[in-house]
Amino acid sequence: MLSKRLSLFIAIFSFLNGWMAFSQEKTPSKEEIAKELKSAIHLMREGSYDKSLIKCRRILRNAILIKDNNLIASTYNTIGGNFDLFSNPEKSFFYYKKGLIYADKTNNSKLKNLLHNNLGNIYCFDKKDYLKGIAHYKKSLVYSTKAQDTSQLVLTNLNIAWAFFDVKKFEQGFPYLKFVNTYHQKYGGELTEVALNMLNAVYFGNKKDHLKAKYYFEKAIALGNSGNEKFDLALTHQEYANYLKSIGQYKEAYKNLSLYTTITDQINNEEKLNNAKTEGLNLEIEEYKREVQKIEAEYKTQQKVLAQEKTTAQRKLIAVISIFLISMVLLYFYVQNSRLIQKNRLNGLRNKIQQNIINASLSGQEMERKKIASFLHDNISALLSSAGLHLSVYKSKSKNSSNEIEKTLALLGEAHDKVRDLSHELIPALLVRFGLLYALADLCEKNSNSIIIFEYETDIDNQRRFPEDFEIKIYFIISELLNNVMKHSNATIGKVVLQENGTILKIQVFDNGKGFDTNQFQILEGFGINQIRARINAMKGNLIIDSKIDMGTIITIDVPISKD
Repeated sequence: MLSKRLSLFIAIFSFLNGWMAFSQEKTPSKEEIAKELKSAIHLMREGSYDKSLIKCRRILRNAILIKDNNLIASTYNTIGGNFDLFSNPEKSFFYYKKGLIYADKTNNSKLKNLLHNNLGNIYCFDKKDYLKGIAHYKKSLVYSTKAQDTSQLVLTNLNIAWAFFDVKKFEQGFPYLKFVNTYHQKYGGELTEVALNMLNAVYFGNKKDHLKAKYYFEKAIALGNSGNEKFDLALTHQEYANYLKSIGQYKEAYKNLSLYTTITDQINNEEKLNNAKTEGLNLEIEEYKREVQKIEAEYKTQQKVLAQEKTTAQRKLIAVISIFLISMVLLYFYVQNSRLIQKNRLNGLRNKIQQNIINASLSGQEMERKKIASFLHDNISALLSSAGLHLSVYKSKSKNSSNEIEKTLALLGEAHDKVRDLSHELIPALLVRFGLLYALADLCEKNSNSIIIFEYETDIDNQRRFPEDFEIKIYFIISELLNNVMKHSNATIGKVVLQENGTILKIQVFDNGKGFDTNQFQILEGFGINQIRARINAMKGNLIIDSKIDMGTIITIDVPISKD
């Protein structure tokens, strides 16, 4: 009876949802908004800034409606690009910053790279704040590396080199220029050829290599004259003039300075013409900025108005169905919840008992290890050493040599070595004397062989010591994980990584083996993962397993560092 009522409710509720959705204005899909954004970018590149900005305003509103941070950030970047292209760096700077706020909420490395690069351009070319500009360029390099965007890597390296050269830090900028020289032919573009040759010329001019400096200056000028990069061509003439002046060729320097002035005037005239074309748009810039800032607030207001415009009949229907829903759902969940509470209590009790048994067993094992190792080292090993010493003294004082004494001494030495090895296997001496970090390095080295190699990596100081019990627990957890890798993974490479983040010790164990299905509990149980998980839980830590068939395994452990 209950299931029939629930089916009736679901049918009524689905009808109501369809009715309400139909009565409201349809919000564009993510794909439709993205298509509109491409159109706005195309208009911007054509120089139709007013049309592009009008589209962006609508796109931004819809992107906020569907709460898509990628689209919001991309739209802000496009708005900033519009203002950047018709020479309004303050406005473009504002929108690039806004875009970066939303981009940082995403995993889109390509978008973060683009915004950081744009901000670096504003700081270096407009604000002349090279320190901040270079910082943004370096962040751009990080994200372009993550995105594997080689073309952007070439462009950003060029920008960093240019920024360093502008502040006369040639040695700091040269590695970036060297990178561009290496990869520009394959991944660069025609738009940066003039700038690249100009920077090479400036570098060699600073090095007093006049032959190369003149070669690159003349090549940059030839490329600039054959192409359409007037800005870079003008700067090349200016830098060439400065260089010629420094070597005493004043006539040629004056000639290049005149060309710089002529081209700069042409650029300024074009900008004036462009500004005249966009005069109507410039008058609305502040109003546009205020409107964009209010879009989120307007969205909330619109939603409130739509809610108030619902008809009385809809409200009554919703109220009736809601009451019906609430009563049926409460009844259903009351029954289910009662059963679930009882079941959870029983499972919780079982898990707690099992956890306590495992923890007690593990703690007992560790205590016994320490006791046995201590007993073997401090008593048995000492007694064997003492017996051997007394027998050696007797042998030295005795005039007659005996084979029995020699054999006894050899047997005592062998017994002493075996007791020592057993003691070290129970609790490694390296762990006790020098600490966890040295012991783990030794563990990885000992477990490496011709079939599998274990690498060890940590940024923690090797002198760092943790509480003894904590170090022992961590050591044996990692030792068990390495045993699992060797026994089950068929891997050829394993790796242990340790990081200390405040009060948390982060451990990662990687392998390139056959992997396994983490959903199959029986397999995990067979690997001893339950015991390892129990140890981690007892230490109030967290264990995450990421494994896929034929793609290896990553086990991540976060454990609070014990204080005593």
